[in-house]
Amino acid sequence: MSLKALRAILEKQSNPEQAKILMRFFKTGIGEYGEGDEFLGIKVPVSRKIAKQFKELSLSEIQELLDSKVHEERLIGLFILVEQYRKADAEKMQAIYEFYLKNAKRVNNWDLVDLSAEKIMGAYLMDKDKRILFKLAKSKNLWERRIAIMSTFHFIKNGFYDTTFAISDMLLKDEHDLIHKAVGWMLREIGNRNLAEEEKFLKKNYKTMPRTMLRYAIEKFPEKKRQVYLKERV
Repeated sequence: MSLKALRAILEKQSNPEQAKILMRFFKTGIGEYGEGDEFLGIKVPVSRKIAKQFKELSLSEIQELLDSKVHEERLIGLFILVEQYRKADAEKMQAIYEFYLKNAKRVNNWDLVDLSAEKIMGAYLMDKDKRILFKLAKSKNLWERRIAIMSTFHFIKNGFYDTTFAISDMLLKDEHDLIHKAVGWMLREIGNRNLAEEEKFLKKNYKTMPRTMLRYAIEKFPEKKRQVYLKERV
């Protein structure tokens, strides 16, 4: 199956009305975080299905998808990468990881990050040096910072929380709400598995962390406990 064939399928599946909705949802207006992103109006389950049909594309072909201005093309490229990584041997895993890292700035909307970072970056770094995540957490690029925290979801699922806490600490003063939401989400996921560990972090930081971050982190707390955290913060 060729890249040309993939794009022919995308053209047939395109939905201009849905595209307009997605462009608003993903903030593609001037000055917004998704400025300039183009949509065909194809829903995620359909994109997943198309990706499975084209899972044998080469990295050079996937590069063309990631270079595209069309959101669904980049998403499908990432879905293919995730599928290839899942079935790869160690050498291929490394190649996909390095390819993903090289293209991090093209993983440039929150859904693209959230559907790929943990499954490639997180999976690859699980038993390796994680300094690259701390470097990404310091990046001026919003999406690289989100990749840093979202990659740790894989560690959380395997019972390892230290990296998430360390990166969360680095991002406490981040100015973007997409980082506030991602950090809060990862803290909540830790709490779902080990509430004591999450609360240990929160007790040190809840009074000064961004309100959105805190709200996400304590979303599943009993209402009485939630209100204590919310009312006592600065």
